[in-house]
Amino acid sequence: MAEHSLSDVADAKLVHLTTRGRRTGKPRTVEVWFANSDNVVYLSHEGDYTDWMKNIQKDGTVNLEINGIRFEGEARIVSEGESFQKGKHTLYLKYYGEADSDVIDDWFSESAIVEISLDK
Repeated sequence: MAEHSLSDVADAKLVHLTTRGRRTGKPRTVEVWFANSDNVVYLSHEGDYTDWMKNIQKDGTVNLEINGIRFEGEARIVSEGESFQKGKHTLYLKYYGEADSDVIDDWFSESAIVEISLDK
């Protein structure tokens, strides 16, 4: 099987993210928008943490499937700092295009960013 990189699927709109259930230990898969930069995948969610986010808090090991290509990585939730800034700018640029920081900050004002570093 040929090895794939994120650049092969960067234009895809959706990722299937699989976490491990924090109570059952069973795999749980959701479909969400994503963006990537420098071998890191970024997701976001506005509002209260979802079950998949709570699963990541307990065990950050995740699997990703994008256009049938699978990746493994380590996820963490960020709500401030450099990773938060890079994630929200990367996501906004992919889905909405260029904007100034005030617009992007407002758009993500109630959001958390999930940063997933892929295994090499």
